[in-house]
Amino acid sequence: MPQDFQNPRFAQAYARMSVLTDQRGAYEHRRRLLAGAEGRVIEIGAGNGRNFPHYPEAVTEVVAVEPDDTLRALATTAARSAPVPVSVVPGHADALPGPEGDFDTAVVSLVLCSVPSQQRALAEITRVLVPGGRLCFYEHVRSANPLFALLEDAITPAWRRAAGGCHPNRDTLRAIKRAGFEVTESDRFTFSPQPLVPRTAHILGHARTTKH
Repeated sequence: MPQDFQNPRFAQAYARMSVLTDQRGAYEHRRRLLAGAEGRVIEIGAGNGRNFPHYPEAVTEVVAVEPDDTLRALATTAARSAPVPVSVVPGHADALPGPEGDFDTAVVSLVLCSVPSQQRALAEITRVLVPGGRLCFYEHVRSANPLFALLEDAITPAWRRAAGGCHPNRDTLRAIKRAGFEVTESDRFTFSPQPLVPRTAHILGHARTTKH
């Protein structure tokens, strides 16, 4: 993958922190995220494979896309014990593998906060989904509280540098809707993934593409 997608120091830190993050509540978030996944699935930004244990029996195959070499190697190991077939491949959100309409479900988990362009990523997701295909999302989202939103704006420059490009102030739910998805379920909540890390707004839900 291009050097722009490689951040081994952050990747190693993320792999360590993800264990505690799951213990603090993200494990249940991931379970809820994937409860409705079905058919052939593309997971964008699979990280070190923390979602893999949660895929239900209705999923026939997962193609897990991860640009970072360090995280992709960890995800490849995690895929061996997944309850469904998982193939881990290099790639990124702006150019997803597969032809148009190749997947029934797409999964993004703390990914749309860090992609270079949410618009391009969501357009690619729409392209590879079948008409009416499902999008499962678990993402940072700009707070609905104006004061907290301003705080997110203030901390984003430092947060982005420390957290692999994450922008906690992006209005991700609005971006999903503007990309042509009909949101069928969404739950907004605050969550702190680590001790001493500020609680930020998150959203978890499901949507359907309206393309025909």
